[in-house]
Amino acid sequence: MPPDALGVINILPLLRDFADKASLHSIWLKHRPEYTEIVDRVHDPMTRMILATNVYLKVPVSSYDGRRLLILVEPMLSPNTPNARIYASDYAIVTSPNSVGTIKLDQIRHLYLQYVLDPLVYARAQSITRLNPLLKPVQEAPIEFLFKSDVMALVTECMIKAIEARTLDTGPAPTKPTGSRTRAELARYDEEMSSYDRQGELLRRKQVELDMRQGWVLTDYFYGQFATLEHTPEGLSESMGEMVYGMDVDRVRHQAEQIQFLPQSSTDFVTLVRPAPTGLMLAEKKLLEGDLDGAEALADRSLADPHQDHGDAMFVKARVHLLQSDPQDSFDEFQDVVHTAHTPHTLAWAHIYLGRLYDAKQPTERQHALTEYHAALSVPGLTPDARSAAETGLKLPYAVPKIVREQEQEEPLDPTGKKEKENYKPDPPLL
Repeated sequence: MPPDALGVINILPLLRDFADKASLHSIWLKHRPEYTEIVDRVHDPMTRMILATNVYLKVPVSSYDGRRLLILVEPMLSPNTPNARIYASDYAIVTSPNSVGTIKLDQIRHLYLQYVLDPLVYARAQSITRLNPLLKPVQEAPIEFLFKSDVMALVTECMIKAIEARTLDTGPAPTKPTGSRTRAELARYDEEMSSYDRQGELLRRKQVELDMRQGWVLTDYFYGQFATLEHTPEGLSESMGEMVYGMDVDRVRHQAEQIQFLPQSSTDFVTLVRPAPTGLMLAEKKLLEGDLDGAEALADRSLADPHQDHGDAMFVKARVHLLQSDPQDSFDEFQDVVHTAHTPHTLAWAHIYLGRLYDAKQPTERQHALTEYHAALSVPGLTPDARSAAETGLKLPYAVPKIVREQEQEEPLDPTGKKEKENYKPDPPLL
């Protein structure tokens, strides 16, 4: 069940009682032909949009990978407020036709692009972590916390914005002369096409600039990458790796640091302003920023509260101890997490961390690691990032990140080893 449905689960008995007393099924049977007519009317335009998107990205029509894209048409809702959700492997949008029977295809296309891009991005999760420095300049941007804390979510949304800008409707193109054509007519057509292309590029660049100021700081980079992709035979699946590996992270970060972000109220879209992160969400934010003591203190506070999710709190503490180079404590805590966690993401990643810790011990523990990776893949509602990490762990043992020395080698070491420990900063594992 979707997590945000759990808060109203107790209303189900009341709804069942209402449905029986109101004869809701009979009402549905009466109006079902009207729904079918509406669905038939919007089906062809929607199908053409999806096919055109596949052609642009040069991707297969369907990969049949167990995921679902659900487009639900409900005429009793407002046409201006489509609602989209992503629950594990289900991508769903509820939309309504307007007075002339058409629906907003751009929102459906946005969700479809998410559906196409997610597996391509998460399949390269380890390489995309090199883009983590780009999260720092977006902390003041008017975007949701998810995109400020998850670089893969940020990359995916920026790619979508770039594709939407590249394919922006800039109006009808000039009509090419037919039949017997004079040189003057052809020259006039060429001039009109050149003007059309220039104006179209100006409109697209204006959209990119708006996206960048709204916080989607990688839009400009991917806009250029997709411009190149349009003139190559390779599809997005083959070009994704080069897009990520070829990025000059320092240059893109410097560009992002120069952006004057728009205030939250400047966007043209109706947005839900979420409250500042608190509790475990704030602990996750502090963990991302490197404030390990602050993250652990918030996790301890949640553990002391009987109404908080102790599994998620223990998950925070386990990662804190792992980043503090205390693998045994983190190992014990990850084992506690798999027995107490309720959310699929936390449970799956606890198994993945246990598998990685087994891999880091010695080769003889490889079988235990494989068991943990298999356990992660068996979690219901597994998210794409966890699936990618578990599948990678099954293929190859996890390699401990290299130790980075921050000071010169010739600095004398403290006999106690304390100074040496402070001078070493291990790269954090994939969160």
